Amino acid sequence: MKVSNETKVGALTVIAITLMIIGFNFLKGKTIFQPGNYIYAKYADTKGLIVSNPVFVNGYQVGTVFEIENQKENLASIIVSVKLNEAYKIPTNSVATIQDNPLGISSISIVLGNASTYIKSGDTIQTAPATSLLGDFVNTLSPLGEKTKNAISSLDKVLNNINTVLDDRNKQNLAKVLENLAATTKNLNSSMANIEAMLQKQNGSVSQSFDNLNSFTKNLNNNNEKLNNIITNLDSVSKSVKDAELNKTIKTIQVAVASLNISLQKLNTGNGTASKLMNDSSFYNELQGTLKSINTLVDDIKVHPKRYINVSVFGKKDKSTPLDKPLADSVNHE
Repeated sequence: MKVSNETKVGALTVIAITLMIIGFNFLKGKTIFQPGNYIYAKYADTKGLIVSNPVFVNGYQVGTVFEIENQKENLASIIVSVKLNEAYKIPTNSVATIQDNPLGISSISIVLGNASTYIKSGDTIQTAPATSLLGDFVNTLSPLGEKTKNAISSLDKVLNNINTVLDDRNKQNLAKVLENLAATTKNLNSSMANIEAMLQKQNGSVSQSFDNLNSFTKNLNNNNEKLNNIITNLDSVSKSVKDAELNKTIKTIQVAVASLNISLQKLNTGNGTASKLMNDSSFYNELQGTLKSINTLVDDIKVHPKRYINVSVFGKKDKSTPLDKPLADSVNHE
């Protein structure tokens, strides 16, 4: 079948027009073949918003402005159609506001709500008055300007009070105070210089002290093994003293002392010869007399032996008077 040239030209014209429409919509941000959710917002002022301007949620673009139209010739209420991808779910209590920037490109910013239900395609989203950077800046500066005004007023009052207080006399006193402060600062600088000079003089001594301390520490480190041996020996001696049978020895001494006390008690209270010798004076005197008589007899035998022993057949008997007391040597010996 042969196609005429007129048919070909007509078909190409239709295709060209279709592509032009698709391209024009694409440049405007409209996609014919891509599905999406269409929601609507009503504004009293669109702030220069145009078709294909972006729509953001938390700074991320989720769609574009699809169409802008007025409601029945009433410019007080302008309807903006927004195209969103189906993947994004917008809670029903979300709010859409128009934001502009210094470059003049407006956009819609959606502040998500916390509702559990979501806006469906064809629903109308809540809106808030359009804001701008300049408006935000002015709103931010308004409280600051009021505070600045109050601060300036307070500063003016302070300056007036200072001018009232600082009369000629007080100014002279203040000048004297400043002079004294300058003199004090000068003296302080001089004192600091003297202290610094003294520290510099003592720097060598301090360095020597640190050197000696370092040497002492080094010696301790070098003799660490000897010190450990000394400590070990002291520990051994302490353990030996601790393990010694000191308790047994002390107990033996206590028994001996107790026995000695018993013996002394018997000497003081007993009836024996030793007790009488220590406690009975008459017994002591009798014993002394007996010893004296024995000494006298011994001395008499020494002086007159013939009286007691006669070994001669023809010898005479010694008729001298016997001694009545011991000799002086015996007494001294006694």
